[in-house]
Amino acid sequence: MALAGLLLALACIVLAQWWHGGSLSVLLDGPALLIVLGGSLGAVWLQTPWFQFCAALRALGRVLTPPVWPFQEQCSRLLRWSHEARQSGFLALEGRLHSDNLDDFTRQGLQWLVDGTEPAMMEQLLDNELARIEEQKELEARVFEAMGGYSPTIGIIGAVLGLIQAMSHLDDPARLGSGIAVAFVATLYGVGLANLLLLPLANRLRAICRLELRYRELTAIGLLAIARGEGSLSVSRQLNQFQGGRH
Repeated sequence: MALAGLLLALACIVLAQWWHGGSLSVLLDGPALLIVLGGSLGAVWLQTPWFQFCAALRALGRVLTPPVWPFQEQCSRLLRWSHEARQSGFLALEGRLHSDNLDDFTRQGLQWLVDGTEPAMMEQLLDNELARIEEQKELEARVFEAMGGYSPTIGIIGAVLGLIQAMSHLDDPARLGSGIAVAFVATLYGVGLANLLLLPLANRLRAICRLELRYRELTAIGLLAIARGEGSLSVSRQLNQFQGGRH
């Protein structure tokens, strides 16, 4: 759906240019693209630590192939653990730590549970981990949001540079007209890059993050309920509140 949305937006722009009788070649300008992309990237590099920028690039893989969070499977797993813990104690869950289908957050929380961590301390640890994950995901989204903020202004810089070049041909009206047209392509690139790609990318990463955090919260609620020794019915009621998150 993300790829389809991007292609739809680009296709509509190209189709409108063609429909209006304009030349499609006018929309292609290497120097303008270099100014907008290079300028936006350089500005983001200036404000962003390198490790954060690399993390944002790795996050791009989640845009086209977002992770699937098995809400129903996790609920069933937590209910089983609750029953086992009440029957045989927390140490009975130690063998579950080696399961291959556990994510790092679940495995860490289960380890704290097996170690006998007090519920209050465990709640604080889980909250801290959730806050860390949320902050990391937000920083990744802000990289693309920052580029989306810079690119329209960089596009204007490109347009001004193009107009300076065009004004050097005042004695040739034909070259002056084409030069002005090309100059405004930089503005088109800047605004289009921001509003068709970079800002939507940032918001999509946030939407994916919200779903992940909901899954993590489901896990934290279940683990804390087990740590407090709550019955299976109470655990089930709390987990059922998160079932809508899988959509």
